Amino acid sequence: MSSLATASNTLASTSLTACALQDLTDLPRTGFRGAHSAEYLQARGFTLPGAPNRATPQQDGCQVARLSQTEYLLLGSPLDGGERIADEEARWELDHQANYLLPRQDSHAWLQLSGRRISEVMAKLCGVDLHPRAFGPGAVAQTSAARINVIVINTGSDLAPCFELLFDRCSLDYFKAAVLDAMSEFD
Repeated sequence: MSSLATASNTLASTSLTACALQDLTDLPRTGFRGAHSAEYLQARGFTLPGAPNRATPQQDGCQVARLSQTEYLLLGSPLDGGERIADEEARWELDHQANYLLPRQDSHAWLQLSGRRISEVMAKLCGVDLHPRAFGPGAVAQTSAARINVIVINTGSDLAPCFELLFDRCSLDYFKAAVLDAMSEFD
Protein backbone atom coordinates (compact mmCIF):
# COMPACT_ATOMS: atom_id res chain seq x y z
CA MET A 1 0.00 0.00 0.00
CA SER A 2 1.39 3.45 -0.87
CA SER A 3 2.11 6.08 1.77
CA LEU A 4 -0.73 8.22 0.39
CA ALA A 5 -3.19 5.34 0.65
CA THR A 6 -2.23 4.65 4.26
CA ALA A 7 -2.21 8.30 5.36
CA SER A 8 -5.91 8.28 6.17
CA ASN A 9 -5.38 5.39 8.58
CA THR A 10 -2.49 7.07 10.38
CA LEU A 11 -4.50 9.08 12.92
CA ALA A 12 -6.62 6.13 13.98
CA SER A 13 -3.70 3.75 14.33
CA THR A 14 -1.34 6.15 16.12
CA SER A 15 -3.63 7.65 18.74
CA LEU A 16 -2.25 5.10 21.25
CA THR A 17 1.25 5.01 19.74
CA ALA A 18 3.92 7.20 21.28
CA CYS A 19 4.66 8.78 17.89
CA ALA A 20 4.79 8.02 14.18
CA LEU A 21 6.20 9.93 11.24
CA GLN A 22 4.85 9.82 7.71
CA ASP A 23 6.22 11.57 4.63
CA LEU A 24 3.35 13.25 2.76
CA THR A 25 5.58 15.25 0.43
CA ASP A 26 3.93 13.66 -2.62
CA LEU A 27 0.45 14.81 -1.54
CA PRO A 28 -0.66 18.04 -3.30
CA ARG A 29 -0.60 21.38 -1.51
CA THR A 30 -0.80 24.95 -2.72
CA GLY A 31 -1.31 28.48 -1.49
CA PHE A 32 -3.10 31.72 -2.33
CA ARG A 33 -2.27 35.28 -1.30
CA GLY A 34 -3.94 38.62 -1.86
CA ALA A 35 -6.73 40.91 -0.70
CA HIS A 36 -9.31 38.85 -2.62
CA SER A 37 -8.02 35.37 -1.75
CA ALA A 38 -10.64 34.80 0.96
CA GLU A 39 -13.48 35.65 -1.42
CA TYR A 40 -11.97 33.42 -4.11
CA LEU A 41 -11.54 30.43 -1.80
CA GLN A 42 -15.01 30.81 -0.27
CA ALA A 43 -16.52 30.91 -3.77
CA ARG A 44 -14.65 27.64 -4.47
CA GLY A 45 -16.38 26.03 -1.46
CA PHE A 46 -13.68 26.28 1.21
CA THR A 47 -14.45 27.13 4.83
CA LEU A 48 -11.77 29.54 6.02
CA PRO A 49 -10.23 30.10 9.44
CA GLY A 50 -11.40 33.33 11.06
CA ALA A 51 -7.92 34.56 12.01
CA PRO A 52 -4.28 34.18 11.01
CA ASN A 53 -2.33 31.23 12.42
CA ARG A 54 -5.43 29.03 12.47
CA ALA A 55 -6.41 26.02 10.37
CA THR A 56 -9.82 24.67 9.43
CA PRO A 57 -10.50 21.08 8.32
CA GLN A 58 -12.73 20.72 5.28
CA GLN A 59 -15.49 18.12 4.93
CA ASP A 60 -13.47 16.19 2.34
CA GLY A 61 -10.43 15.86 4.62
CA CYS A 62 -8.23 18.63 3.21
CA GLN A 63 -7.06 21.51 5.41
CA VAL A 64 -6.95 25.28 4.97
CA ALA A 65 -4.38 27.12 7.09
CA ARG A 66 -4.43 30.90 7.30
CA LEU A 67 -0.83 32.09 7.52
CA SER A 68 -1.50 35.85 7.56
CA GLN A 69 -4.37 38.28 6.94
CA THR A 70 -4.33 37.45 3.22
CA GLU A 71 -2.33 34.21 2.79
CA TYR A 72 -3.75 30.69 2.82
CA LEU A 73 -2.10 27.28 2.60
CA LEU A 74 -4.22 24.38 1.31
CA LEU A 75 -3.22 20.81 2.16
CA GLY A 76 -4.56 17.92 0.13
CA SER A 77 -6.55 15.11 1.68
CA PRO A 78 -5.20 11.56 1.73
CA LEU A 79 -8.80 10.47 1.13
CA ASP A 80 -8.75 11.70 -2.49
CA GLY A 81 -4.99 11.64 -3.00
CA GLY A 82 -5.02 15.45 -2.91
CA GLU A 83 -7.05 15.65 -6.12
CA ARG A 84 -9.18 18.60 -5.01
CA ILE A 85 -6.14 20.73 -4.17
CA ALA A 86 -4.31 19.73 -7.35
CA ASP A 87 -7.43 20.74 -9.32
CA GLU A 88 -7.60 24.11 -7.53
CA GLU A 89 -4.02 24.86 -8.51
CA ALA A 90 -4.57 23.77 -12.11
CA ARG A 91 -7.78 25.83 -12.49
CA TRP A 92 -6.45 29.10 -11.09
CA GLU A 93 -6.10 31.94 -13.61
CA LEU A 94 -4.72 35.42 -13.16
CA ASP A 95 -7.48 38.04 -13.45
CA HIS A 96 -8.26 41.53 -12.15
CA GLN A 97 -8.72 40.29 -8.56
CA ALA A 98 -5.90 40.49 -6.01
CA ASN A 99 -5.60 36.72 -5.63
CA TYR A 100 -2.27 35.13 -6.49
CA LEU A 101 -1.33 31.47 -6.67
CA LEU A 102 1.56 30.35 -4.46
CA PRO A 103 2.57 26.87 -5.63
CA ARG A 104 3.91 24.85 -2.68
CA GLN A 105 4.48 21.42 -4.20
CA ASP A 106 8.07 22.13 -5.25
CA SER A 107 8.98 24.48 -2.40
CA HIS A 108 7.70 22.69 0.72
CA ALA A 109 8.21 19.16 1.99
CA TRP A 110 5.48 17.77 4.25
CA LEU A 111 5.82 15.39 7.18
CA GLN A 112 3.00 14.26 9.43
CA LEU A 113 3.89 13.58 13.06
CA SER A 114 1.22 11.78 15.05
CA GLY A 115 0.77 10.01 18.37
CA ARG A 116 0.48 10.87 22.03
CA ARG A 117 4.08 12.11 22.51
CA ILE A 118 4.34 14.54 19.58
CA SER A 119 4.53 17.64 21.79
CA GLU A 120 7.48 16.15 23.63
CA VAL A 121 9.18 15.21 20.35
CA MET A 122 8.77 18.74 19.03
CA ALA A 123 10.02 20.22 22.32
CA LYS A 124 13.38 18.65 21.52
CA LEU A 125 13.47 20.49 18.16
CA CYS A 126 11.59 23.74 18.69
CA GLY A 127 11.44 26.52 21.29
CA VAL A 128 7.71 27.15 20.83
CA ASP A 129 5.36 25.45 23.30
CA LEU A 130 3.37 22.97 21.20
CA HIS A 131 1.73 21.24 24.15
CA PRO A 132 -2.08 20.94 23.73
CA ARG A 133 -2.79 23.50 26.48
CA ALA A 134 -0.95 26.16 24.44
CA PHE A 135 -1.27 24.79 20.90
CA GLY A 136 -4.65 23.15 20.51
CA PRO A 137 -6.36 21.69 17.45
CA GLY A 138 -6.47 24.19 14.60
CA ALA A 139 -3.43 26.14 15.80
CA VAL A 140 -0.69 27.13 13.35
CA ALA A 141 2.86 28.13 14.26
CA GLN A 142 5.40 29.55 11.83
CA THR A 143 8.62 28.91 13.68
CA SER A 144 12.07 27.37 13.66
CA ALA A 145 12.68 23.70 14.40
CA ALA A 146 16.01 21.92 14.09
CA ARG A 147 17.38 25.26 12.82
CA ILE A 148 15.10 25.56 9.77
CA ASN A 149 11.84 27.44 9.18
CA VAL A 150 8.84 25.20 9.74
CA ILE A 151 5.08 25.63 9.56
CA VAL A 152 3.45 23.46 12.24
CA ILE A 153 -0.29 22.84 11.95
CA ASN A 154 -2.20 20.99 14.65
CA THR A 155 -4.70 18.92 12.66
CA GLY A 156 -5.31 16.37 15.39
CA SER A 157 -7.61 16.06 18.38
CA ASP A 158 -7.21 15.21 22.04
CA LEU A 159 -7.72 11.54 21.19
CA ALA A 160 -5.56 11.51 18.04
CA PRO A 161 -2.78 14.14 18.24
CA CYS A 162 -1.32 15.08 14.85
CA PHE A 163 0.98 17.81 13.53
CA GLU A 164 1.56 18.67 9.88
CA LEU A 165 5.13 19.92 9.39
CA LEU A 166 5.93 21.93 6.25
CA PHE A 167 9.42 23.21 5.49
CA ASP A 168 11.94 23.80 2.70
CA ARG A 169 11.88 20.79 0.40
CA CYS A 170 15.67 20.80 0.03
CA SER A 171 15.87 20.05 3.77
CA LEU A 172 13.69 16.93 3.68
CA ASP A 173 16.41 14.38 4.44
CA TYR A 174 17.97 16.56 7.14
CA PHE A 175 14.70 17.43 8.90
CA LYS A 176 13.29 13.90 8.67
CA ALA A 177 16.48 12.59 10.32
CA ALA A 178 16.23 15.24 13.06
CA VAL A 179 12.60 14.31 13.81
CA LEU A 180 13.39 10.58 13.81
CA ASP A 181 16.28 11.22 16.20
CA ALA A 182 13.97 13.20 18.51
CA MET A 183 11.40 10.39 18.31
CA SER A 184 13.91 7.66 19.21
CA GLU A 185 13.45 8.28 22.93
CA PHE A 186 9.69 7.65 22.69
CA ASP A 187 9.35 4.70 20.30
